[in-house]
Amino acid sequence: MTLHPKITAQENELTLDDVFTTPKLTGTTPSQPIWAPNSKHFAFSWNEPGVSGRGLWVSTSHGKEVRLLSNAKSASVRDLAWVDANTILSLRGNHLWQTRLQQGEDSQYMPLETGAHNLSMAPSGKQVAYIKEGDLWLANLSSKQNRQLTEIGIASLSSLPKGRYSRPEREIGPGIWSGPTYKWSPDGQTIVFHVVDRREMRKVSFPDYLAEETNPNEVRRSYPGDPNEIRRVGLLDVASGQITYLDLPEPHANQVIDFNWSPNGTLLVDTASDTAVERKLYVVAPGASKLREIWRGVRESRMYTSFGSSWHPNGKQVVFLSDMGDRYGLYTIDASPSKDRPQLITDPSYDVLSAPISAGNAIFYAGNGVNPYEQHIYRVNMSGGKPEQLTQLAGRNIGYPSPNGQHLVFMHSNDIAPPELYVANSNGGDATRITHSPLPAFTERSWTAADYVSFPSLVDDYTLHARVLKPSNMQPGKQYPVIFGPVYSNTARNRWAGNYSLVQQLLVQKGYIVVQVDSRGSNGYGRAFREEFLLGFADQDIEDYASAVAYMESLDYVDPDRIGIWGSSYGGTLSVYSLLMKPGLFQVGVAAAAAVDPMFFGTDDVAIVRRPQTHPEIFERKALKYAANLEDKLLFIHGLQDHVVPFKTTAVLAEELIKQGKDFDFAFAPSATHGWSREQYYGRYLFGKLIEYFDRHLGTPTD
Repeated sequence: MTLHPKITAQENELTLDDVFTTPKLTGTTPSQPIWAPNSKHFAFSWNEPGVSGRGLWVSTSHGKEVRLLSNAKSASVRDLAWVDANTILSLRGNHLWQTRLQQGEDSQYMPLETGAHNLSMAPSGKQVAYIKEGDLWLANLSSKQNRQLTEIGIASLSSLPKGRYSRPEREIGPGIWSGPTYKWSPDGQTIVFHVVDRREMRKVSFPDYLAEETNPNEVRRSYPGDPNEIRRVGLLDVASGQITYLDLPEPHANQVIDFNWSPNGTLLVDTASDTAVERKLYVVAPGASKLREIWRGVRESRMYTSFGSSWHPNGKQVVFLSDMGDRYGLYTIDASPSKDRPQLITDPSYDVLSAPISAGNAIFYAGNGVNPYEQHIYRVNMSGGKPEQLTQLAGRNIGYPSPNGQHLVFMHSNDIAPPELYVANSNGGDATRITHSPLPAFTERSWTAADYVSFPSLVDDYTLHARVLKPSNMQPGKQYPVIFGPVYSNTARNRWAGNYSLVQQLLVQKGYIVVQVDSRGSNGYGRAFREEFLLGFADQDIEDYASAVAYMESLDYVDPDRIGIWGSSYGGTLSVYSLLMKPGLFQVGVAAAAAVDPMFFGTDDVAIVRRPQTHPEIFERKALKYAANLEDKLLFIHGLQDHVVPFKTTAVLAEELIKQGKDFDFAFAPSATHGWSREQYYGRYLFGKLIEYFDRHLGTPTD
């Protein structure tokens, strides 16, 4: 099966300098929109093409009036919160600014503590809370005074504020990978907050070679089987400052997914084990601190998964995202003591892809009901009826319903369009586009759209799916090189992927066919396909790529002797292991930030590999054990400040390859993190190396 979108010709030559130019070709991506409490306006930070910084923008609920309200001379907007239907507070520099819609006023209001972030307005509208250095602070809007509410934050060990694990020793905030920060109770008397304590995690050195003298630069960074972060939930009495901690079991082995208040002040706490095997929902009665479990789900085969929960509009039931069925779905359960089992409220034929959002008398969520490649927004009315699809634009859509549920703002992107805000009436009608972000140099150029294809697996009965971009000017009888990448799960998606999308367009323009495959572990194809990734990293999913290579080689316009693969993080892992486990499958591989030794995975990775104490055989699958198999061209890319995949692991593999007399290449960046292309200069340099490597080894047909 093949879906054929229109493929347009490139009119102007795209260069690597274009991809990493300033300002970016794609402009400024709008921030998440924040609705006014009366649902008549929403605000967001953004700037028009070619303008630096972020301004404060406000749109009416129907999108017919969109205005820039911030002072052009003020600092960039970092955060915002509605005081009431007419007033917005925004964080710019170290000051709160006040913006009044009807009066058209925008003025500096009061200072906040340096480093303030995570603004949240009190229900009374008289105070705003924020986080500074791991502690909660309160700004009084009448007296314009700041008050510290907690003394929890402890500064990071690291002297280099860079990298995923360069985090405070203890803080109010999310975990390394996920979790909530804090939320006001409906009456404004209590704040529930998430504390993460990392002082029991091991210390790991990530040397800073750019310091005047090499700095060992220790961070807290555990490995599978080690103690993880300790994650706790506290209740702060705002008036007295007294803190009560909830008695959550095993805080070193369980993550806090989220917490939410019901309208009457009952607290919902959503947790899951680090292994993802166990999921629990608790409630805490108003004014109390005792947890009562309302649901537990246990499944040994569960791995990396999507979780989320919210209160039903009636405030008496809980709506939660779960994988109890073959597909992810939303379920309701009574929060009172009862024997009721969860009830599915969404369509079991497709996956729900987001946490539920309660608005008006409905629940809004994202799902892949159209096809696995697209994400749309759906609504299910709690008064009855089937779920309704609200978005129609093909691609990826992320929804933000108004408080009354009557309007929907959504962020849309697709293969050839970066993210933009749209707004629509929830009851139907065309969407109105709010932002136009790309520079003229982007909009005036034609971009290559993708084909979405399916083909049989060579090893079992699964049907596999892929995203394919082809040169626009392909000539009959000519064979073209193929590059798989960036490889990962969930990549056959109609969405814009930032610089990766621009690099793919550049490769296609240079004459490469670019392919991405939904390998095992991907959503959209049922639980069995997704969970076969458990304990099987760089194993069965490599067979999926072998099937994809066979499919591409069956096409008369593909050169079977010029096929490459590249990816970052686990995509780098796939690239390395593909070359070592199936020599000759790919002629060239580029492995960026590749995880090549499971002993050095993160504590979050126990969800896919478990622990050495329970599954020692999985941790023997080090890439260096297969180093003797390397026959193809291999380029490593790695940042020395990569805390997620330590550079040490690639260095150990490189040493073994050298001992084995193998030829390979290396490109490193002294101060790059796991997101090695985040800094413009590193992205330009390292993607330049990647493209040059493919050009050198795949660009010209072999004799």
